[in-house]
Amino acid sequence: MTGIAVEVDGTGVAVPEGASLLAAVRAAGVELPALCSDDRLSPAGSCRTCLVRADGRIAAACVTPSSPGTRVDTATEDLVQLRRDAVEVIVSALPARALADGDFSELAQVCRSMGVGPETAQASGGRGGDDSHPYVHLDRDLCIACGRCVRMCSEVQGTFALTLVGRGADTVVAPGTGGPWAESDCVACGGCVDTCPTGAITQPGPARGITSASPATARTRTTCGYCGVGCVLDVVAQDGDVAAVLPARDGPVNHGHACVKGRFAHGFRTSPERLTRPLLRRGGTLEPVGWDEALGHVARGLRAAVDAGGPDAVAAISSARATNEDNYLVQKFMRVVIGTNNVDNCSRLCHSPSATGLTASFGLSGGTDTFDDVERADCLLVVGANPVEAHPVVGARLLRRVLHGAGLVVADPRAVGLALHADVHLRPRPGTNVALFHGLSHVLLAEGLIDEDFLHERATGLVELTGLLADYSPDRVAGITGVPATDLVAAARLYGGAERPAIVYGLGVTEHLHGTDGVRSLANLAILRGAVGTDRGYGVNPLRGQNNVQGASDMGALPDLLPGYGKVTDPAVRARAEDVWGVPVPARLGLRIPDMFAAARAGDLRALWVIGEDVCATDPDANRVAQALDACPFVVCNELFLSETARHADVVLPVASWLEKDGTFVNFDRRFQRVRPAVAPPGESRTDFDIVRAVATTMGVSLGCATPADALAECARLAPVFAGLSHDRLDREGAVPWPCRAPGRPGEAKLYLERFATLDGRAHLAAAPYLPPGEQPDDRYPLVLVTGRRWAHYNSGSMTRRGGNLALDPVDFLDLHPDDAARHELRDGERVTVESRHGRARLIARVSEQTAPGQVFCSFHFPASGVNRLTSDHADTVTSCPEYKVTAVRVAATP
Repeated sequence: MTGIAVEVDGTGVAVPEGASLLAAVRAAGVELPALCSDDRLSPAGSCRTCLVRADGRIAAACVTPSSPGTRVDTATEDLVQLRRDAVEVIVSALPARALADGDFSELAQVCRSMGVGPETAQASGGRGGDDSHPYVHLDRDLCIACGRCVRMCSEVQGTFALTLVGRGADTVVAPGTGGPWAESDCVACGGCVDTCPTGAITQPGPARGITSASPATARTRTTCGYCGVGCVLDVVAQDGDVAAVLPARDGPVNHGHACVKGRFAHGFRTSPERLTRPLLRRGGTLEPVGWDEALGHVARGLRAAVDAGGPDAVAAISSARATNEDNYLVQKFMRVVIGTNNVDNCSRLCHSPSATGLTASFGLSGGTDTFDDVERADCLLVVGANPVEAHPVVGARLLRRVLHGAGLVVADPRAVGLALHADVHLRPRPGTNVALFHGLSHVLLAEGLIDEDFLHERATGLVELTGLLADYSPDRVAGITGVPATDLVAAARLYGGAERPAIVYGLGVTEHLHGTDGVRSLANLAILRGAVGTDRGYGVNPLRGQNNVQGASDMGALPDLLPGYGKVTDPAVRARAEDVWGVPVPARLGLRIPDMFAAARAGDLRALWVIGEDVCATDPDANRVAQALDACPFVVCNELFLSETARHADVVLPVASWLEKDGTFVNFDRRFQRVRPAVAPPGESRTDFDIVRAVATTMGVSLGCATPADALAECARLAPVFAGLSHDRLDREGAVPWPCRAPGRPGEAKLYLERFATLDGRAHLAAAPYLPPGEQPDDRYPLVLVTGRRWAHYNSGSMTRRGGNLALDPVDFLDLHPDDAARHELRDGERVTVESRHGRARLIARVSEQTAPGQVFCSFHFPASGVNRLTSDHADTVTSCPEYKVTAVRVAATP
């Protein structure tokens, strides 16, 4: 960016072209009040508190652009008085208490610096407030109508939930829908709380007045433990508890923004249901015991399982919620202490087709580009994802890009989130993704919207794909998918005609019987366009569901791969691990999660350690999962709460949450980021890392790695793609993407600039034919159920249902189209029973046109509803990822 020179009070400064005079003044070290200004927002110039003289003319600094050679004066007596007058006018309309919170209120700090006292505040108040919302309190008496909250909601969050109402001095902020705040469109991102300069909008309770700009002690920088976006947060602790969680302005992905979960959903930490002591089953009842007894019982149970059935009679499900270091130690424990590759993590249930498909197409298992690049795309193809709800910070950034002119194609059966802003919204029947992507590729080829040089020089498989695509004309694809041929052609032309397109996708691509084929067929589009590994596009990028689902796999918590994705069947890979660990590494492939449950039901698995996953709530065909746990002779569970899975365990170990542990996470675009403990875990809870080490020690084996930092350092020695990573480096530099191959080399944010990581160095086009989903509706089960996430909750809801989020979204709904509601004689708000070929669930009907006729949608945040009893055991034929997105069901009113 070109810089320009500006003179401020006789001092020369350089600012970027297009910067405001306010930016120039601050670059010169001069502080000006700017009550309507926030660096994250467009300027308004409404408060007139930042007046300066620019080349002899008085101007509001926040809305006046800098130009080369501008001379700015700020300190003359008349300017000081004009700014003071503007502040006094604002304060005069407020009650005296507006200046009481000098440590928290930006206005109060400005008044203190100017010598404006409480006597200036003349209003009596009485305009009332709104305390209907669990996380946002509105005090209308303190509102100065600066509009910062309104602009934050529209420009950063993209929800447009707030507006200014009234006239003149009576103008105040209000929810745009009218009525109480809690019933508005607000998604509780907290941006309005963070930007409000007066305390008119605050978080109630101990966090009142604490914002990113306010001074606070005991502030700990960490990474969010909810979804895979990787928001950097500052946790403010008071008296040993979390008082507030604030989005970091310099967070590399969130840029000072957050969502309701990361910012506010920490009440679970002090829930009375939190486990604080180990539990041991005696006589059919789980009873509290000390750690020595619990660890001894675990060690004996694992030894007995090995003695009875050999090392492969033991399995572990590691955690995509836990740190990289936790996961590294779990897989090391299984391979070094037990002697088996029976370790897996929940990426098996969500993004294992991404890892397999992206590796086959490009060579590595992660997304191809950094999100900063994706945000610069001039056309976004968003497939099978609802980031506005499931990844709100990413959703907000993508929407902002669209509102600034980027083209948008959304492929999703539901009309939600970004689909409402799409140039083309494709609504395929669930389970027909592969045909849809082939139809788009067909149009790209037919209309010459491909990069022939790229395909010749850097790709392979075009001949085979071209032959296959001949059968996927727009008309035939329309018959399979239900997407009109005209929409298909329009979408292909928009993507194919863009200069720098990008693909973002979610679980709507992967959680299918042919999910890996879906990922590869989607990757074909980027390869055909030459939009991966070049400056002509931003590749293919999966949105990861859980905070460390990428990292858990990176660390080797997989039955076929060691840390860094080396195959356990490769002697050279095993030799490298054996050199670091000092023991032989088993060469046999381990069990995947579904295979673990099958082995338990068959009597072959004798011990299962489940770490941080409520498999009875989140895994498909939940009744069969419970049967597997009951059949397994010894089950250990690491948990925050007594989950349904924990209720089936023989030993339950209380663990620290993400707010209480040390380590790293890897976010959806491959960035390693630090996690730091802000508070101590409650009672006798321990970190997963300490528990795994303690079990190994009790079994007479030292795992080394005394600290999480040691574990990442050891992983860096074992896995070449992580060789340059360490806690010290992350503490110095912040986020570092992998591959990072040496301490002195940067991480590779954008992949494949020189060659692909495949054996031949080329991108591989895939010619997989469309095959139907495993489940099909029929006369008995006429509807297709799709499951997913909603904005207020997260996964099984074990954390978000224990706090204020439950007030925002208290029940589990079944969304269905008005035509289906009429056909099945169902009313909006009525209790309904949903039955599949596998089980039954009870929900509440919500009638809208978000879903297409013949389809219904629900979340899996309320385990008591039994949603995952409905889903089948059909799974991706390559990776065993469950077919969550296609289940045939019927619906009836609950008697």
